[in-house]
Amino acid sequence: MKKYCILTYGCQMNVHESEKLAGILENFGYERETNPQISDVVVFNTCAIRESAEQKIMGNIGELKQAKRNNKEMVIAVCGCMTQQDNYPEMLKAKFPFIDIIMGSHNIADFGELLQKYLNSRKKIIEVGAPQDILKRDSMPKIRTSGINAWINISYGCNNYCTYCIVPYVRGRETSRPREDILKEVCECVNAGYKQITLLGQNVNSYGNDNREKFGTFAELLRDIDKIEGKFRIRFMTSHPKDLSEEVIDVIASSNKICHYLHLPIQSGSDRILKLMNRSYNREKYLNLIKLARERISGVEFSSDIIVGFPTETEEDFLETLSVVKEVGYQQLFTYIYSKRKGTVAEKLDGQVPLSVKKDRIARLIKLEQELATEISSKYIGRTEEVLIEDVHPKKQGIVIGSLDCGKTVNIKGDPSLVGSFQRVKITNAKLTVLYGEIV
Repeated sequence: MKKYCILTYGCQMNVHESEKLAGILENFGYERETNPQISDVVVFNTCAIRESAEQKIMGNIGELKQAKRNNKEMVIAVCGCMTQQDNYPEMLKAKFPFIDIIMGSHNIADFGELLQKYLNSRKKIIEVGAPQDILKRDSMPKIRTSGINAWINISYGCNNYCTYCIVPYVRGRETSRPREDILKEVCECVNAGYKQITLLGQNVNSYGNDNREKFGTFAELLRDIDKIEGKFRIRFMTSHPKDLSEEVIDVIASSNKICHYLHLPIQSGSDRILKLMNRSYNREKYLNLIKLARERISGVEFSSDIIVGFPTETEEDFLETLSVVKEVGYQQLFTYIYSKRKGTVAEKLDGQVPLSVKKDRIARLIKLEQELATEISSKYIGRTEEVLIEDVHPKKQGIVIGSLDCGKTVNIKGDPSLVGSFQRVKITNAKLTVLYGEIV
């Protein structure tokens, strides 16, 4: 059989879209391969959120030049957010003339047709168009690759226009997916044995805002999914603080299936920086949401995204971010150095922070996170918790990896047959963000 390799960069949305691309390729009769050098079709599913991601992608595309020269029948395709940026398709064509197909994130549902067209003509194709019909995008075949977890889109695009972010420009305006289609896919996944359903959207909390009468609210969608029969967990990402409602918090609190965990990106603890970022909330509103969730959702834990070195960020601004981290006590942080993105508002702001200062600040932030991590995790020692066993440990034989309802990772002695099961586990130790336990 001929082989395909998909190289995925960036967010969970891209991971799921790669599953859809894999579905198309396997329908064509291709077999999955992890080594692009020996594959017949190689697809780069790209990310544009940071400059470092683009540089890595460019380097990896360049590494296939010789492989393409050796095998002229090889097909190389590039898709995703990077190709949706202005002038990027032309730049890629000039820089890497051995690329055969360039398509946007909006055009992945057409990949099968584009591939067939190329195979018939061997003429290079550039197809970067307007957003497709959402129904067409969600009717694609899928080869799910995330173990017991099933990704399910509930919306596409973003209306927020944070000043540092390229996503609204490359993903388009927010479009909600029909609720009945989402519920149908959740039922299919549960019946197929998936134990964790993760709902995806650039901002899940604003689901339905484009047509409230037709789609309802995110809280209503969560209630409907929670009613589906079966033993499984529900997670979702990403939540924008400005749209997290009291109703959603109450639905989580009363649910039997929705995890008591919120990924709630704050980005900065400084009101001045938050305003420059166009985040539409301030520190006080954010902390009030944390307080409300803690009061109503038993055992809730939080994670967050933080950007350091945003233009004009002072030491005082950064110290406010550190104070939020201390006050909230995040289970996990995803930390980033601000990176200019062409076409965003922040790119043109004066007061760009020197790289040396950014590196110093992110090092201090990570140090604080690590100092707090073991303290936050140690409160679980001695408890017996329900754990969903998700995978075998990639390095340690005889160890499986699971997670608590609140998202904490647990390493447990066990064999691969446990994957996909729920187990009662006594937590015996904690190190940084990871717990250790034994099955009761």
